[in-house]
This record gives sequence, C-alpha cells and structure tokens, in this order.
Amino acid sequence: MHINLTHTSKISAATALFSLFYTTAISAQTAEPAKNDSLENGEDTVVQEQKATDENLDIITVYGRHNRLILESGTATKSNMSLMETPAAVVLVDGTLLKEQGVDTLQESIRNISGLTQDGNNYGVGDNLAIRGLGVNYTYDGIYAGADLGNSYNPTRSMTNVESIEVLKGPATGLYGMGEAGGIINLIEKKPQFEERYEIQASVGSWDSYSLMFDATNAINDSLAYRVVANHEQSDGYRGLSDERSELYTSLRYDYSPDNKFLISAAYIDDAIQIDSIGHPVRLLDLTLLEADAGSVTAADLVNGDADSGGLQLTDEQIAELAASLTSTDGVQPYDLGDTSLISPISEPNQGKEFRVKLRQDVNLAENWTLTQQLQYRTYETDYIRQTSAYNYVYTERTDIINLAPRAPLVIDDVLYPFAARRQEYRNIVADEKVWQYFIDVTNTWSAGGVEGEHLFSANYEDHEMSYAQWSIWDADDTRSDAVPYILDIRNPNWPTGTFDDYNPSLRSKYEKDVSSWGVSFQEVLYFNEYFTGRFGGAYGAVKQTYLNQFSDGNPEYDADDDGFTYNLGLTYKVTPNISTFINHSKGRTAYSVLGSLSEENNRPDSESISWDLGLRFTALSEQLLGSIVVFDTARTNLQYTNPLYEDNIDDPAYNIDVPEFYYDEQERTTGVEVDINFDINEQWALNTNATYQDPVTEPGDFASSTDEEQTKGIAEKTASAWLTYSHVFSALPAPVKFSVGVSYEDERTISASAFGIDYAFVDSYTVWDAAISYVSNDWDIQLNIKNLDNTDYYSNAMYLGGLPGEERNAKLSVAYRF
Repeated sequence: MHINLTHTSKISAATALFSLFYTTAISAQTAEPAKNDSLENGEDTVVQEQKATDENLDIITVYGRHNRLILESGTATKSNMSLMETPAAVVLVDGTLLKEQGVDTLQESIRNISGLTQDGNNYGVGDNLAIRGLGVNYTYDGIYAGADLGNSYNPTRSMTNVESIEVLKGPATGLYGMGEAGGIINLIEKKPQFEERYEIQASVGSWDSYSLMFDATNAINDSLAYRVVANHEQSDGYRGLSDERSELYTSLRYDYSPDNKFLISAAYIDDAIQIDSIGHPVRLLDLTLLEADAGSVTAADLVNGDADSGGLQLTDEQIAELAASLTSTDGVQPYDLGDTSLISPISEPNQGKEFRVKLRQDVNLAENWTLTQQLQYRTYETDYIRQTSAYNYVYTERTDIINLAPRAPLVIDDVLYPFAARRQEYRNIVADEKVWQYFIDVTNTWSAGGVEGEHLFSANYEDHEMSYAQWSIWDADDTRSDAVPYILDIRNPNWPTGTFDDYNPSLRSKYEKDVSSWGVSFQEVLYFNEYFTGRFGGAYGAVKQTYLNQFSDGNPEYDADDDGFTYNLGLTYKVTPNISTFINHSKGRTAYSVLGSLSEENNRPDSESISWDLGLRFTALSEQLLGSIVVFDTARTNLQYTNPLYEDNIDDPAYNIDVPEFYYDEQERTTGVEVDINFDINEQWALNTNATYQDPVTEPGDFASSTDEEQTKGIAEKTASAWLTYSHVFSALPAPVKFSVGVSYEDERTISASAFGIDYAFVDSYTVWDAAISYVSNDWDIQLNIKNLDNTDYYSNAMYLGGLPGEERNAKLSVAYRF
C-alpha cells in the first residue's frame, strides 16, 4: 500500500498543514498552562482506575467513571460534558461489556445500543448499519472510517483495537464533516500508555474458528510512549460464511510539553469475508392473483397465462406439481433451506485492504484556549464477486400477463423445475477509495456574571477519490454473457464449474468520482446555572461532486455542487441532581450518494436531515444507575426517485427531452422512542438493557407514482436487549468468576418487492439467548461464550426478498495473559 498524490495542489495543501502542526508545536512551548486541561483520556479501564490523575491524551472523549458506568462524553460537542447536562441523544458502551459478550466485530456490538440495527437489504456486504432506520457514518476517534452514503462496498469493522463505542444520534451538524442522517458511530481506539503492559490472547471456537492477538504498550522515555496491537483470526463460518483477518495497529504518543501533545497512529487491515447476498429466498408467488392462501392453493387456482402474449403454458400435470410444491409461507416469508446456502463457488469473499495514518495535535495556546488539529489519510480497496439474485418464480404477473418469461417457472425439455432459480446474476466489483481529511478545532472556556461557557470554532476539509468498476455474468435469461447454468433446485443446488471469467463477463459500470466537502462551524455551550445547559451551533458547508463515466460512449463528465447552512439547538434542564430533561433540534447535510452516478441534471440537491429529540436522563443509587428515554423524529430529505413519466416513455427520445428522469422530494422518516439503562447494582451485579419502538417509513414526493407511505424495508419496529452479569467469589480462587446471560429481541421486518408481485413479505420476529462465564484476575482472563443458547432458528438480516439465517448454537473459548 502506498500513497499516490497526483495533484500538486494536494501536495501543497498537505505541506501547509504539516507546517501548521510544526508552527503550533513551537509556539506552544511558551504558552501559559490552561486552567482546564480537558483533553485527557484514552486509557484502558484498569489503568484509568489506577492513574485517575494522570494527564493523558484524549481522542474526542473524556470519560468520567463511577464504578463501571461512563458518565461523561464529548462526542456530541467535542468537549467534555456530563451526560446529565448534554442536550443530545448519546449512547456509550464500555469495553468491559463488549469483552463480557465476546464481541469481535461492530456487527456483534449493536445489541447494546437502542435504535441501532442492521440496515435492511444490505446484501450482506460490510457494516451497513442503520440508526433510526437511516444511514450512519463511522469514525475512529472522530475521524472518517467510511459511511453508507449509497455505497455497495464497505468494510466489516473489528473491535480488536477498540476501547469503547459512542453513538450520536441524528445529524452532527458540521462537527464531523459529511454526515449521514442517522448519526455517528464513534469507535474509541486504544492509546499508548506510559505504564508497561503486555497482553497475549488466543481463542478457539465453533466452525474451526481461532484467533491470536498481541497488545504491547510502554514508555520509551518520559515524553514518548508507544502501542502496538496485532491480530490474526480465521473461521470457516456458519453455512460457509468464512472470514479471515490480519490487523496491525501502531501508535506513538509524544508529549512535547505539558501543553503540547502529539499522537500519530496507523492501521492496516487485510481481510477476506464471504458474502451471502441472498440467504433463504422468498418463493415468488403473487397472492393478489389468487383467492386462497399459499398453503391451500390447488391446481384449479393456477391458471395459465395468455399464450398469445407469451405467457407460459403448463400442462395439467405440471400445474398440479407446481401447486403441490407450495407451502403456507410462500410469497410471504423466506423458504427454509436448512443448512443449504445459495453461495455459489463462483462467488469470492470481499477481499478488503484498509490503510490509514493519522496525526493529531492538542495544544494549550494560552489560559483557557486550546487547539486540536487532525490530519488523516485513508484508503480502502475491495474486490469481490457476489451472487446478487436467484429468483424462484412460481406464479407472478408482469404487464398484465401471468408467468411471462423470464419471470416464470422454469421448464426445460417439457420438465418443470418448481424450485429452480432464474435470472441469476453474479457481479464482480472492484473499487478503491482514497480520502484526505483535516479538522481544526479551537476552544475557549470562559465565565462572566455567574455564567460559564465554551466557544468552539471548527473548520474541516475532506476529499474522496473513488474508482469503481463492475462486471456481470448471467444465466440464459440474459444474453450479455455466456450462460451460467440454471439452479434447478434451490434445496440442493447444482453449481456451475469454472470461474467468473470463464463466462465472458460484461462490463456494466466503470467510473471515477471525486467528492470534496468543506465546512466551518461555531458552537456555544452555555452553563447558565446549576439547572440549565445549552448547546447552540451553526455550520456552513459545501459538497462538490465530479463524475467521469468511463463506460458509456463519449465518457461524459458531470458535476454537482451544493452548499448551505445547518444548525443544532439544544437545551437541558436539570430538574434535580438525579433527573434532567433535554430538547434538541438539528439539521445536517450530506451528499446523497458518494458512489452514485450523476446525470446532465446538475441541479441535483444534497440530501438534508432534520431531527427532533425530547429526552429524559436519570441516575440513582449514588450514580450506580444511569438511564435515558428519548422520543425522536428524524428524517432524511431530498431523496431521488424515478419520474414515472420518464419510465413510461423511455422509448420516445423526443418526448424525454422535456421530461426529467428523477425527482428529489421523497424522504425517509422515523419516529419513535428509545430507552437505554445501565445498572451497576453492586460489586456482584451489573445490567445493561435497551429497547426501541420506531415507525420507519418512506414518504413519497409530489410526483411519485404512489402516494402511500411504505415501511422501510428490513427495519424492525421493535427491538430490545439485555445483558446481566453476576460476579461470585469462590474461596479457592483469588479473583471472582463472572456469570452472564443475555437476551435479544427483534420484531418482524419487511422484505417486500412490489416489482416482483410481492406486496408484503417479511422475516419473522425472534428472541435469542446468550451466556458467558469468565474468570478475571490480575494476570489471567479465561472466558467461555455460548451464543444462541437454546438453538433458535431465526433470520439475523433482512435481505432483498430473503433472510440471512442467524448462527445456530456456537461456543468460543478465550484465554488472555497479561504481564
């Protein structure tokens, strides 16, 4: 992996930024020490408890702790604030809880955060998650680590180098650059310590899974400390969903002076994660054409299509065979394939390579004045082949014709294959994204007339350079490639031989795209008195996109440029020392899609997001309990959808000259309530629980073909989770043994696709139990995790017209030694 700068202006910009780092380093030598050095944190839990007064470099957040509860955060404001005073919806998850649960990836950690779920229909690629049914941005210590933003590629993020997770819900309004409407998932990474510590951890588990991790940190001298974390893990995976990952994280902390501190960090991740884009598919049976449920359909109900118009003509015997194949869930729920998967040997894992290097500087410029600046370069490459479809057509209607090929049951040589999969497509996607990002934050704390406050001025610039190419092959229902054999029976697939390239792939898309954005913001945090705290901010930013199509004739190049003002307004009222309420209203903006194509319509607006939050926070039992209840209304606006007139008249070029292809007034909106409770009951008991009720819908625009709202696909209305831990001291052991049990519930999720005649299909609700037992001493950790304790059958992800089966009962044993 190497950095290739092709633009002189970018080299000059980088030189100027490093000059700024150097200049502030020199000037800070003589600066007066600040009264409020609030940029201190980043230690492991054990070290924090032992060195509570140690000055330590912070990345975004200062943790204030009481027992095992995190009581303070800086994610919402970029400054240390008590959660009881923060007027924003923020949820924090400590690394101790993640460790008890045996969490290895971000995917596994979402159970601990209300409103955070799998994104519906994400085709199984990477960490496409949703907050309140809307897209999210991912950050490491507040700096970009990828985003949804219309991507069809995304890394799966590991928890190897993560201390804790902080989630800010709703738009961040300029604090973190281009942001998705749902919010920010901020992963707090491990930092160098001045105290020598080494740890080796190994684990083994079901499906031939194993891992080996090494973590080392120590002081080099009085002002210099390092940390190195390395990890390798591998698993054959449930249903063949294998994964292999090698990771290396390095960081160097340099305290040039008490008022001037640097942190440089780098990460390299090389992984190969198998993709299942189909799961268990829904058999395509359009129940609106029948007067019976699927389980009671007879041959008399399945009439042939219009032969003169091309409808498939089945014999009486074939119709009877087709009717006999039906089950009560067809057309409504996925067909249960058991342990069988539709992952073809032509498919290849998402082979991703990520590299990032970041330089951060924290300076006390003068009394009550601080400056933080961060510069990051990140690149992510991916190359994978996934099977995007395998449709089992039973009885559908297209253009008013029953079973019009190729959307019809498969018949070859007069033999009906009722469980055949048609219209298979395999896609080879090769993509590369390079990002430069720079943030500067200047903070001034002040007090006047009994009122205290904090000014925050921020500026940011980021540039994304992307290249993308996609090739496809199909079965005989498409003639743009050599034909891949039909799957004759999804219950026992006959797989094609050879490789993807053997089938003469067709280039479908190839382009280069540049998305750059800049913004400036000002935020004021006001502590009016012991009762009222306010957060008021505004930001002005712009997003510019340049798109070069290298696939179509003429290589057209299109641009889009949009800018505007965003804001956040929040107020907290502390009713008592243990109860506070807050209201927050914010507006954000982002590119509609960093990956999507552009057209000649250069007036395409950026997507905007609007959020309202009304919250209640409370503590009890000497801050051993911390909880929140938030009522919210969050929306993403200016969404693109196709003009129905353009679709209807696409064969008439003269007509379409005056008809826009797209409109942009659709929006996704979610309203609901979220509950999060952390209860550190006593030395023996601890509880984490959360629940969400939400109504995620797509609201059509003025020119949509339908005026009906639709529930957002794949997003559950109700979710809940709990994790309870009991610690018991046995007289024969020097340290306690922890016993943990957890439960997760997710409501049913829609997977409908009206284009296939499936007006309402869903994956069912589920409840899954997990358990763990661990022994934690000063030197040794031994832990056994058992997931899906009662071996429940369920679908963990909602796919496109299908469901991804959740893992059956499995176990993992981990052993760690510290010295």
